[in-house]
Amino acid sequence: MAAGYLDILRARHAARLLAGTLVGRLPNGTAHIAIVLFTRAEGGSYTLAGALAAVYGLATAVGQPLLGRAVDLYGQPRVQLPASVLSALGMALLALAGLGSLRLAYGAVIVAGVFTPPLEGGLRALWPTVLGREDRVHRAYAMDAVAQEVMFTVGPLLVTVLVALRSPAAALLVINGLGVLGALSVVLSEPSRTWRSAPREAHWLGALRSPGLLALLGSFFFIGLALGSITVAGVAYADDHGRQAVYGLLMAALGLGALIGGSVYGARQWAGAPERRLRVLVALLAVGYLPLMLTPGVAAMTALAALAGVFLAPAIACSFIVVDRHAPRGTVTEAFSWLVTTFGVGAAAGTAVAGPAVERGGTAWSFAVAGAGGVAALLVLLATGRVLAAPGRTAVSAQGSENDRNGAVQPGFSSGHQA
Repeated sequence: MAAGYLDILRARHAARLLAGTLVGRLPNGTAHIAIVLFTRAEGGSYTLAGALAAVYGLATAVGQPLLGRAVDLYGQPRVQLPASVLSALGMALLALAGLGSLRLAYGAVIVAGVFTPPLEGGLRALWPTVLGREDRVHRAYAMDAVAQEVMFTVGPLLVTVLVALRSPAAALLVINGLGVLGALSVVLSEPSRTWRSAPREAHWLGALRSPGLLALLGSFFFIGLALGSITVAGVAYADDHGRQAVYGLLMAALGLGALIGGSVYGARQWAGAPERRLRVLVALLAVGYLPLMLTPGVAAMTALAALAGVFLAPAIACSFIVVDRHAPRGTVTEAFSWLVTTFGVGAAAGTAVAGPAVERGGTAWSFAVAGAGGVAALLVLLATGRVLAAPGRTAVSAQGSENDRNGAVQPGFSSGHQA
Protein backbone atom coordinates (compact mmCIF):
# COMPACT_ATOMS: atom_id res chain seq x y z
CA MET A 1 0.00 0.00 0.00
CA ALA A 2 2.64 2.53 1.06
CA ALA A 3 4.88 1.57 -1.87
CA GLY A 4 2.05 2.17 -4.33
CA TYR A 5 1.28 5.59 -2.91
CA LEU A 6 4.97 6.52 -2.81
CA ASP A 7 5.24 5.58 -6.48
CA ILE A 8 2.48 8.07 -7.25
CA LEU A 9 3.92 10.81 -5.08
CA ARG A 10 7.33 10.44 -6.71
CA ALA A 11 5.81 11.36 -10.06
CA ARG A 12 6.70 14.90 -11.08
CA HIS A 13 4.22 17.48 -9.76
CA ALA A 14 2.06 14.85 -7.99
CA ALA A 15 2.93 15.72 -4.38
CA ARG A 16 2.59 19.46 -5.01
CA LEU A 17 -0.79 19.08 -6.70
CA LEU A 18 -2.16 16.83 -3.97
CA ALA A 19 -0.90 19.03 -1.12
CA GLY A 20 -2.01 22.26 -2.79
CA THR A 21 -5.45 20.87 -3.48
CA LEU A 22 -5.92 19.65 0.08
CA VAL A 23 -4.85 22.97 1.57
CA GLY A 24 -6.94 24.83 -0.99
CA ARG A 25 -9.98 22.78 0.00
CA LEU A 26 -9.60 23.35 3.75
CA PRO A 27 -12.15 26.21 3.73
CA ASN A 28 -14.77 24.05 2.05
CA GLY A 29 -13.93 20.95 4.09
CA THR A 30 -14.27 22.77 7.41
CA ALA A 31 -16.85 25.43 6.51
CA HIS A 32 -19.85 23.72 8.09
CA ILE A 33 -17.95 23.14 11.33
CA ALA A 34 -16.54 26.68 11.39
CA ILE A 35 -19.91 28.28 10.61
CA VAL A 36 -21.70 26.31 13.32
CA LEU A 37 -19.08 27.13 15.96
CA PHE A 38 -18.97 30.80 14.90
CA THR A 39 -22.76 31.13 15.04
CA ARG A 40 -22.99 29.51 18.47
CA ALA A 41 -20.16 31.71 19.79
CA GLU A 42 -22.03 34.78 18.54
CA GLY A 43 -25.13 33.71 20.47
CA GLY A 44 -27.04 32.26 17.53
CA SER A 45 -29.34 29.24 17.87
CA TYR A 46 -28.81 25.76 16.48
CA THR A 47 -31.46 26.53 13.87
CA LEU A 48 -29.62 29.65 12.71
CA ALA A 49 -26.31 27.77 12.67
CA GLY A 50 -27.86 25.02 10.59
CA ALA A 51 -29.51 27.54 8.27
CA LEU A 52 -26.27 29.46 7.61
CA ALA A 53 -24.38 26.23 6.98
CA ALA A 54 -27.21 25.06 4.72
CA VAL A 55 -27.13 28.27 2.69
CA TYR A 56 -23.38 27.91 2.31
CA GLY A 57 -23.84 24.34 1.09
CA LEU A 58 -26.55 25.34 -1.38
CA ALA A 59 -24.42 28.21 -2.67
CA THR A 60 -21.53 25.80 -3.16
CA ALA A 61 -23.90 23.47 -4.99
CA VAL A 62 -24.80 26.25 -7.40
CA GLY A 63 -21.25 27.43 -7.94
CA GLN A 64 -19.34 24.15 -8.30
CA PRO A 65 -20.79 22.89 -11.61
CA LEU A 66 -20.77 26.38 -13.12
CA LEU A 67 -17.14 26.93 -12.16
CA GLY A 68 -16.32 23.36 -13.21
CA ARG A 69 -17.77 24.00 -16.67
CA ALA A 70 -15.82 27.26 -16.81
CA VAL A 71 -12.61 25.35 -16.02
CA ASP A 72 -13.35 22.89 -18.83
CA LEU A 73 -13.86 25.80 -21.21
CA TYR A 74 -11.20 28.30 -20.14
CA GLY A 75 -8.59 26.34 -18.17
CA GLN A 76 -7.77 26.13 -14.47
CA PRO A 77 -5.76 29.28 -13.58
CA ARG A 78 -8.32 31.71 -15.01
CA VAL A 79 -11.06 30.25 -12.81
CA GLN A 80 -9.57 28.60 -9.72
CA LEU A 81 -7.53 31.45 -8.23
CA PRO A 82 -10.03 34.31 -8.67
CA ALA A 83 -12.77 32.07 -7.26
CA SER A 84 -10.62 31.18 -4.25
CA VAL A 85 -9.95 34.84 -3.45
CA LEU A 86 -13.63 35.79 -3.73
CA SER A 87 -14.69 32.87 -1.54
CA ALA A 88 -12.16 33.86 1.13
CA LEU A 89 -13.40 37.44 1.06
CA GLY A 90 -16.95 36.21 1.68
CA MET A 91 -15.89 34.29 4.79
CA ALA A 92 -13.77 37.22 5.96
CA LEU A 93 -16.86 39.43 5.74
CA LEU A 94 -18.80 36.98 7.92
CA ALA A 95 -15.99 36.80 10.47
CA LEU A 96 -15.54 40.57 10.73
CA ALA A 97 -19.19 41.65 10.52
CA GLY A 98 -20.62 38.96 12.80
CA LEU A 99 -24.35 38.32 13.09
CA GLY A 100 -25.43 41.90 13.69
CA SER A 101 -27.06 41.92 10.27
CA LEU A 102 -28.45 38.54 9.28
CA ARG A 103 -28.92 39.74 5.72
CA LEU A 104 -25.20 40.53 5.51
CA ALA A 105 -24.30 37.20 7.16
CA TYR A 106 -26.35 35.24 4.66
CA GLY A 107 -24.90 37.28 1.80
CA ALA A 108 -21.37 36.56 3.00
CA VAL A 109 -21.86 32.80 3.14
CA ILE A 110 -23.53 32.88 -0.29
CA VAL A 111 -20.48 34.60 -1.81
CA ALA A 112 -18.15 32.18 -0.02
CA GLY A 113 -20.10 29.19 -1.25
CA VAL A 114 -20.74 30.23 -4.84
CA PHE A 115 -17.07 30.99 -5.46
CA THR A 116 -15.64 27.89 -3.77
CA PRO A 117 -13.08 26.80 -6.40
CA PRO A 118 -13.56 23.32 -7.96
CA LEU A 119 -10.09 22.17 -6.92
CA GLU A 120 -11.26 18.63 -6.21
CA GLY A 121 -12.55 18.04 -9.73
CA GLY A 122 -9.57 19.90 -11.13
CA LEU A 123 -7.11 17.54 -9.46
CA ARG A 124 -8.85 14.46 -10.83
CA ALA A 125 -8.72 16.00 -14.28
CA LEU A 126 -4.95 16.38 -13.91
CA TRP A 127 -4.11 12.87 -12.67
CA PRO A 128 -4.03 11.21 -16.13
CA THR A 129 -1.73 13.94 -17.43
CA VAL A 130 0.63 13.56 -14.49
CA LEU A 131 0.52 9.77 -13.98
CA GLY A 132 -0.19 8.31 -17.40
CA ARG A 133 -1.21 4.68 -16.77
CA GLU A 134 -4.77 3.76 -15.88
CA ASP A 135 -3.79 1.61 -12.89
CA ARG A 136 -1.79 4.50 -11.40
CA VAL A 137 -4.70 6.89 -11.94
CA HIS A 138 -7.12 4.54 -10.16
CA ARG A 139 -4.66 4.18 -7.28
CA ALA A 140 -4.40 7.99 -7.20
CA TYR A 141 -8.19 8.15 -6.81
CA ALA A 142 -7.89 5.94 -3.71
CA MET A 143 -4.97 7.99 -2.40
CA ASP A 144 -6.98 11.14 -3.08
CA ALA A 145 -9.84 9.80 -0.96
CA VAL A 146 -7.43 8.82 1.83
CA ALA A 147 -5.75 12.23 1.75
CA GLN A 148 -9.17 13.85 1.81
CA GLU A 149 -9.92 12.02 5.04
CA VAL A 150 -6.63 13.27 6.47
CA MET A 151 -7.98 16.74 5.77
CA PHE A 152 -11.31 15.88 7.38
CA THR A 153 -9.42 14.52 10.39
CA VAL A 154 -6.97 17.39 10.75
CA GLY A 155 -9.37 20.12 9.64
CA PRO A 156 -11.82 19.89 12.58
CA LEU A 157 -8.92 19.69 15.01
CA LEU A 158 -7.29 22.74 13.42
CA VAL A 159 -10.55 24.68 13.64
CA THR A 160 -11.08 23.77 17.29
CA VAL A 161 -7.45 24.64 18.14
CA LEU A 162 -7.78 28.04 16.45
CA VAL A 163 -11.07 28.61 18.28
CA ALA A 164 -9.45 27.69 21.60
CA LEU A 165 -6.37 29.86 21.00
CA ARG A 166 -8.14 32.85 19.50
CA SER A 167 -11.79 32.76 18.42
CA PRO A 168 -14.16 31.26 15.83
CA ALA A 169 -13.72 34.44 13.76
CA ALA A 170 -9.94 33.95 13.73
CA ALA A 171 -10.47 30.34 12.67
CA LEU A 172 -12.52 31.48 9.68
CA LEU A 173 -9.87 34.01 8.62
CA VAL A 174 -6.89 31.66 9.00
CA ILE A 175 -8.51 28.68 7.28
CA ASN A 176 -9.60 30.74 4.29
CA GLY A 177 -6.22 32.44 4.01
CA LEU A 178 -4.61 29.01 3.82
CA GLY A 179 -7.14 28.06 1.16
CA VAL A 180 -6.01 30.87 -1.13
CA LEU A 181 -2.37 29.81 -0.73
CA GLY A 182 -3.27 26.23 -1.61
CA ALA A 183 -5.13 27.28 -4.76
CA LEU A 184 -2.21 29.51 -5.75
CA SER A 185 0.20 26.58 -5.45
CA VAL A 186 -1.97 24.46 -7.75
CA VAL A 187 -2.62 26.99 -10.51
CA LEU A 188 1.06 28.00 -10.73
CA SER A 189 2.09 24.38 -11.41
CA GLU A 190 2.91 23.36 -14.97
CA PRO A 191 0.17 20.68 -15.30
CA SER A 192 -2.52 23.13 -14.20
CA ARG A 193 -1.26 25.91 -16.47
CA THR A 194 -1.05 23.69 -19.57
CA TRP A 195 -4.12 21.47 -19.03
CA ARG A 196 -6.92 21.71 -21.59
CA SER A 197 -10.14 19.76 -21.65
CA ALA A 198 -10.90 17.38 -24.50
CA PRO A 199 -13.35 18.59 -27.16
CA ARG A 200 -16.90 18.32 -25.93
CA GLU A 201 -20.25 17.90 -27.60
CA ALA A 202 -22.30 21.05 -27.27
CA HIS A 203 -25.23 20.32 -24.95
CA TRP A 204 -26.89 22.57 -22.43
CA LEU A 205 -27.06 19.76 -19.85
CA GLY A 206 -23.32 19.12 -20.05
CA ALA A 207 -22.33 16.23 -17.80
CA LEU A 208 -25.91 15.79 -16.57
CA ARG A 209 -27.00 14.18 -19.82
CA SER A 210 -25.53 10.90 -18.50
CA PRO A 211 -28.24 8.77 -16.76
CA GLY A 212 -25.60 6.81 -14.85
CA LEU A 213 -24.06 9.99 -13.48
CA LEU A 214 -27.49 11.21 -12.38
CA ALA A 215 -28.09 7.95 -10.51
CA LEU A 216 -24.75 8.27 -8.72
CA LEU A 217 -25.43 11.87 -7.80
CA GLY A 218 -28.82 10.93 -6.37
CA SER A 219 -27.20 8.42 -4.04
CA PHE A 220 -24.43 10.75 -2.94
CA PHE A 221 -26.93 13.47 -2.12
CA PHE A 222 -28.10 11.28 0.75
CA ILE A 223 -24.55 10.49 1.85
CA GLY A 224 -23.98 14.25 2.01
CA LEU A 225 -27.20 14.58 4.00
CA ALA A 226 -25.90 12.06 6.52
CA LEU A 227 -22.57 13.86 6.91
CA GLY A 228 -24.24 17.27 7.17
CA SER A 229 -26.57 16.09 9.92
CA ILE A 230 -23.64 14.65 11.88
CA THR A 231 -22.03 18.11 11.84
CA VAL A 232 -24.92 19.58 13.83
CA ALA A 233 -25.61 16.43 15.86
CA GLY A 234 -21.97 16.36 17.00
CA VAL A 235 -22.22 19.89 18.38
CA ALA A 236 -25.40 18.98 20.25
CA TYR A 237 -23.72 15.86 21.67
CA ALA A 238 -20.74 17.94 22.81
CA ASP A 239 -23.08 20.44 24.48
CA ASP A 240 -24.86 17.57 26.26
CA HIS A 241 -21.51 16.50 27.71
CA GLY A 242 -20.39 20.03 28.59
CA ARG A 243 -17.16 20.05 26.59
CA GLN A 244 -16.68 21.76 23.23
CA ALA A 245 -13.55 19.65 22.60
CA VAL A 246 -15.78 16.56 22.35
CA TYR A 247 -17.08 17.88 19.04
CA GLY A 248 -13.64 18.04 17.46
CA LEU A 249 -12.92 14.58 18.88
CA LEU A 250 -15.99 13.07 17.23
CA MET A 251 -15.32 14.71 13.87
CA ALA A 252 -11.69 13.64 13.99
CA ALA A 253 -12.73 10.07 14.85
CA LEU A 254 -15.09 10.03 11.88
CA GLY A 255 -12.27 11.17 9.62
CA LEU A 256 -9.80 8.72 11.18
CA GLY A 257 -12.15 5.82 10.50
CA ALA A 258 -12.44 6.91 6.88
CA LEU A 259 -8.65 7.25 6.68
CA ILE A 260 -8.19 3.67 7.88
CA GLY A 261 -10.86 2.34 5.54
CA GLY A 262 -9.47 4.22 2.58
CA SER A 263 -5.95 3.02 3.27
CA VAL A 264 -7.05 -0.61 3.33
CA TYR A 265 -9.20 -0.15 0.23
CA GLY A 266 -6.38 1.44 -1.75
CA ALA A 267 -3.94 -1.33 -0.84
CA ARG A 268 -5.23 -3.67 -3.53
CA GLN A 269 -6.60 -3.75 -7.05
CA TRP A 270 -10.29 -4.63 -7.12
CA ALA A 271 -11.84 -6.90 -9.73
CA GLY A 272 -15.39 -6.64 -11.00
CA ALA A 273 -17.65 -3.74 -11.91
CA PRO A 274 -17.13 -0.71 -9.64
CA GLU A 275 -20.88 -0.02 -9.70
CA ARG A 276 -21.56 -3.36 -7.96
CA ARG A 277 -18.75 -2.73 -5.49
CA LEU A 278 -20.14 0.71 -4.72
CA ARG A 279 -23.49 -0.77 -3.68
CA VAL A 280 -21.76 -3.01 -1.14
CA LEU A 281 -19.68 -0.13 0.23
CA VAL A 282 -22.69 2.16 0.62
CA ALA A 283 -24.63 -0.63 2.34
CA LEU A 284 -21.82 -1.01 4.88
CA LEU A 285 -21.67 2.78 5.25
CA ALA A 286 -25.39 2.90 6.05
CA VAL A 287 -25.01 0.15 8.66
CA GLY A 288 -22.22 2.13 10.30
CA TYR A 289 -24.35 5.26 10.72
CA LEU A 290 -27.27 3.60 12.51
CA PRO A 291 -25.57 2.93 15.93
CA LEU A 292 -24.84 6.65 16.35
CA MET A 293 -28.46 7.04 17.46
CA LEU A 294 -27.56 5.26 20.71
CA THR A 295 -25.50 8.32 21.85
CA PRO A 296 -23.52 6.47 24.56
CA GLY A 297 -20.69 7.97 26.65
CA VAL A 298 -17.87 9.91 25.05
CA ALA A 299 -15.42 7.00 24.71
CA ALA A 300 -17.99 4.65 23.18
CA MET A 301 -19.39 7.42 20.98
CA THR A 302 -15.91 8.20 19.68
CA ALA A 303 -15.46 4.53 18.76
CA LEU A 304 -18.84 4.48 17.01
CA ALA A 305 -17.92 7.62 15.07
CA ALA A 306 -14.68 5.99 13.90
CA LEU A 307 -16.60 2.87 12.86
CA ALA A 308 -19.16 5.01 11.00
CA GLY A 309 -16.37 6.54 8.93
CA VAL A 310 -14.60 3.33 7.87
CA PHE A 311 -16.46 2.85 4.60
CA LEU A 312 -16.70 6.53 3.63
CA ALA A 313 -13.36 6.90 1.84
CA PRO A 314 -13.71 3.57 -0.02
CA ALA A 315 -17.16 4.62 -1.22
CA ILE A 316 -15.81 7.99 -2.37
CA ALA A 317 -12.82 6.42 -4.14
CA CYS A 318 -15.09 3.94 -5.91
CA SER A 319 -17.45 6.75 -6.91
CA PHE A 320 -14.56 8.51 -8.69
CA ILE A 321 -14.16 5.50 -10.99
CA VAL A 322 -17.92 5.39 -11.59
CA VAL A 323 -17.91 9.07 -12.52
CA ASP A 324 -15.01 8.35 -14.83
CA ARG A 325 -17.02 5.63 -16.59
CA HIS A 326 -20.24 7.60 -17.00
CA ALA A 327 -19.26 11.26 -17.56
CA PRO A 328 -19.61 12.43 -21.18
CA ARG A 329 -16.43 13.33 -23.02
CA GLY A 330 -15.10 16.82 -22.43
CA THR A 331 -16.98 17.33 -19.13
CA VAL A 332 -14.47 15.96 -16.62
CA THR A 333 -14.18 18.89 -14.22
CA GLU A 334 -17.88 19.60 -14.44
CA ALA A 335 -18.78 15.95 -13.74
CA PHE A 336 -16.58 15.74 -10.67
CA SER A 337 -17.87 19.15 -9.58
CA TRP A 338 -21.42 17.82 -9.73
CA LEU A 339 -20.34 15.10 -7.30
CA VAL A 340 -19.09 17.82 -4.96
CA THR A 341 -22.34 19.68 -5.53
CA THR A 342 -24.52 16.78 -4.47
CA PHE A 343 -22.49 16.52 -1.30
CA GLY A 344 -23.05 20.24 -0.75
CA VAL A 345 -26.79 20.06 -1.31
CA GLY A 346 -27.07 16.92 0.79
CA ALA A 347 -24.98 18.40 3.59
CA ALA A 348 -27.08 21.56 3.46
CA ALA A 349 -30.26 19.52 3.75
CA GLY A 350 -28.74 17.49 6.58
CA THR A 351 -27.72 20.54 8.60
CA ALA A 352 -31.07 22.20 7.97
CA VAL A 353 -33.00 19.14 9.17
CA ALA A 354 -30.70 18.21 12.05
CA GLY A 355 -30.93 21.64 13.71
CA PRO A 356 -34.70 21.49 14.31
CA ALA A 357 -34.38 17.76 15.09
CA VAL A 358 -32.07 18.60 18.02
CA GLU A 359 -34.39 21.24 19.39
CA ARG A 360 -37.54 19.15 19.05
CA GLY A 361 -36.40 15.61 19.78
CA GLY A 362 -32.91 15.76 21.22
CA THR A 363 -29.50 14.67 20.03
CA ALA A 364 -30.52 11.10 19.13
CA TRP A 365 -33.03 12.42 16.61
CA SER A 366 -30.36 14.37 14.78
CA PHE A 367 -28.19 11.25 14.52
CA ALA A 368 -31.25 9.42 13.22
CA VAL A 369 -31.14 11.77 10.22
CA ALA A 370 -27.69 10.38 9.40
CA GLY A 371 -28.92 6.79 9.58
CA ALA A 372 -31.87 7.59 7.33
CA GLY A 373 -29.54 9.27 4.84
CA GLY A 374 -27.30 6.21 4.60
CA VAL A 375 -30.26 3.89 4.01
CA ALA A 376 -31.71 6.22 1.35
CA ALA A 377 -28.34 6.35 -0.48
CA LEU A 378 -28.34 2.55 -0.71
CA LEU A 379 -31.94 2.44 -1.93
CA VAL A 380 -31.11 4.84 -4.77
CA LEU A 381 -28.24 2.62 -5.95
CA LEU A 382 -30.43 -0.46 -5.77
CA ALA A 383 -33.25 1.22 -7.70
CA THR A 384 -30.93 2.45 -10.47
CA GLY A 385 -28.82 -0.69 -10.84
CA ARG A 386 -29.62 -1.16 -14.54
CA VAL A 387 -28.74 2.42 -15.42
CA LEU A 388 -25.43 2.24 -13.57
CA ALA A 389 -24.58 -1.11 -15.15
CA ALA A 390 -24.48 0.43 -18.64
CA PRO A 391 -21.78 3.12 -18.98
CA GLY A 392 -22.14 5.30 -22.06
CA ARG A 393 -20.08 4.58 -25.14
CA THR A 394 -17.03 6.78 -25.65
CA ALA A 395 -14.23 6.20 -28.09
CA VAL A 396 -10.76 5.76 -26.70
CA SER A 397 -9.06 9.07 -27.04
CA ALA A 398 -5.75 9.65 -28.65
CA GLN A 399 -2.65 10.51 -26.71
CA GLY A 400 -2.54 14.21 -26.01
CA SER A 401 -6.19 14.68 -25.16
CA GLU A 402 -6.66 15.97 -21.63
CA ASN A 403 -10.02 15.00 -20.22
CA ASP A 404 -9.44 12.81 -17.20
CA ARG A 405 -10.09 9.26 -18.35
CA ASN A 406 -9.68 10.62 -21.89
CA GLY A 407 -6.64 12.54 -20.75
CA ALA A 408 -3.08 12.97 -21.90
CA VAL A 409 -2.16 9.39 -21.27
CA GLN A 410 0.18 6.77 -22.47
CA PRO A 411 -1.01 4.73 -25.48
CA GLY A 412 -3.33 1.98 -24.31
CA PHE A 413 -4.99 3.93 -21.48
CA SER A 414 -8.62 3.33 -22.39
CA SER A 415 -11.41 5.75 -21.80
CA GLY A 416 -12.72 3.58 -19.03
CA HIS A 417 -16.05 3.14 -20.82
CA GLN A 418 -17.08 -0.33 -21.81
CA ALA A 419 -17.41 -0.82 -25.55
